[in-house]
Amino acid sequence: MGQQNGFGGGLIIGSVIGAVVGGVIGTVLATTKEKQIAGIDSYKLQKVPKGQEMPFSTEESIELARNGLETKIAQLNLAIDDVRQQLETVKASSEED
Repeated sequence: MGQQNGFGGGLIIGSVIGAVVGGVIGTVLATTKEKQIAGIDSYKLQKVPKGQEMPFSTEESIELARNGLETKIAQLNLAIDDVRQQLETVKASSEED
C-alpha cells in the first residue's frame, strides 16, 4: 500500500517537472526557429489603403508579391524540416526501447 501512495505523488511531481522542462525546451527551440525565419523574411509587402493607388508599377508589385511568396515558402520548408527532424528523433528513440 505504501508504494501506491508514493506512485501517485511521484506521478504528479514527474508531470509538473516534465511540463516545466518541456516548456523551457519548447521556448528555446521556438525562439531559435523564430530568429532563423526572421533572417529569411527580408521582403515585406506594403498594404495600400482602399482608394489609393499602389506606389509601384504592375511589374514591381508582381515582383514584390513573388518575393513575399518565396519568403513564405522558405518559412514553410524550415517548419517542415524541423517537424521531420523531431519525428525522426521520436521514431529512433521508440525503436531503441
